[in-house]
Amino acid sequence: MLFTSISFLYYFLPIVLVLYFIVPKKLKNFILLVASVVFYFYGEPKYIVLMLAEILVAYIGAILIDKYKKKSIVIITVSIHIGLLCIFKYTDFIISNINNVFNANLSLLRIALPIGISFYTFQIISYVIDVYKGKVKVQKSFLKLATYVSLFPQLIAGPIVRYETIEEELHNRKHSFENFAYGARRFTIGLAKKVLIANMLGELCNKFIITDEKSVLFYWIFGVSYMLQLYFDFSAYSDMAIGLGRIFGFNFLENFNYPYISKSITEFWRRWHISLSSWFKDYVYIPLGGNREGLKKQIRNILIVWTLTGIWHGASWNFVIWGLLFGVILIIEKIFLGKYLEKLPSIFRQIYVLFIVMISFIIFNAESMRQAWTNIIGLFGVNGESFVNEYTLYYLRSYTIVLVASFIGATPLIRNMLIKLKENEKISKIINILEPMCILFILFIVTAYLVDNSYNPFLYFRF
Repeated sequence: MLFTSISFLYYFLPIVLVLYFIVPKKLKNFILLVASVVFYFYGEPKYIVLMLAEILVAYIGAILIDKYKKKSIVIITVSIHIGLLCIFKYTDFIISNINNVFNANLSLLRIALPIGISFYTFQIISYVIDVYKGKVKVQKSFLKLATYVSLFPQLIAGPIVRYETIEEELHNRKHSFENFAYGARRFTIGLAKKVLIANMLGELCNKFIITDEKSVLFYWIFGVSYMLQLYFDFSAYSDMAIGLGRIFGFNFLENFNYPYISKSITEFWRRWHISLSSWFKDYVYIPLGGNREGLKKQIRNILIVWTLTGIWHGASWNFVIWGLLFGVILIIEKIFLGKYLEKLPSIFRQIYVLFIVMISFIIFNAESMRQAWTNIIGLFGVNGESFVNEYTLYYLRSYTIVLVASFIGATPLIRNMLIKLKENEKISKIINILEPMCILFILFIVTAYLVDNSYNPFLYFRF
């Protein structure tokens, strides 16, 4: 079930909200768990048992870890979850590579990827490890642990919510009109980002992919559009997840912080998919030794982390290369490039980041490295197309408004402007009056668009 579907917006969510707020406090987690199971069952009925089984393994494993304090139990528990992730996500990738290397003819299993498995597996692993380290108390209520793992606002595409973030809120959380209003506003903003910007940019990208009338300019439009689409698509889901979480009394951490204003790739990854970056830092990079054991081991650790980051995103070599590309650039920045970047004007540093990110996401989006290479060299006219043609100009004119809106929306310009205006007491009161009406108007526009348009994917459902 998509957040951006009529069935979710006008059937599922209203029913859940009514039930949640009319039941007594002791039943609220139960309502959330049932709602989350129904939500997941709607999209992946055959894999609901898998998710519940993984929760049960984590529940039993964490209790045993808390009781016996043995690393072997941690290794077994974590290995089960990683093993299941590998089976469902990487089996065919491994078989394909065996066939290619050894000229074998093994049949692919074609196992369907359970939605959200990459996200809830990482949440479970972080919980189990944190119990072992004593960072969190073991959860002896299966219902509460299952609620944490399956919580429908963030179940499908994150952010990766760690148990320590909402440990207290599973027992005792605050419900207020202010939280509800903030959550509704944040959810609606995310909804608009997804439907009115990301989907439109996706349509433009699809026009590029299917046409035979490409031009150098169209390659650049595609590169920029996909980069913006991915940001608005994923950050929109995070906005909606954070908003829904707040409505139900949970305070999820931010997952994006305007990454396209970054002045280095290092800074970019502090702003992009923050929950994933911090997860790999805390559960892979630091345990490997981080930067404590000399430059060579630091380089090794960075390459391991970014290889795993690429693999986490998908079972394909383009994801591995995408991850390694960022790993190599981060190493170069740490060793020598960073100090030179700091001396450059901000605009050149931002162009450097945007260009690298655009190239990386062309690789990220491609079905194969051959396709990625074709799209990259097309930026420089190597494929022999003309610089511009009528087909390109037609779509550039057609999507100018959404491109301009996405450029502005990818920066904190509007947010900063509103903060500045609210410093004036009279203007702040006017904004507070107009804001609910604007939110309702946006919801109306989004609903009309959803009723009239069938293109509504979430890119990160692939992962």
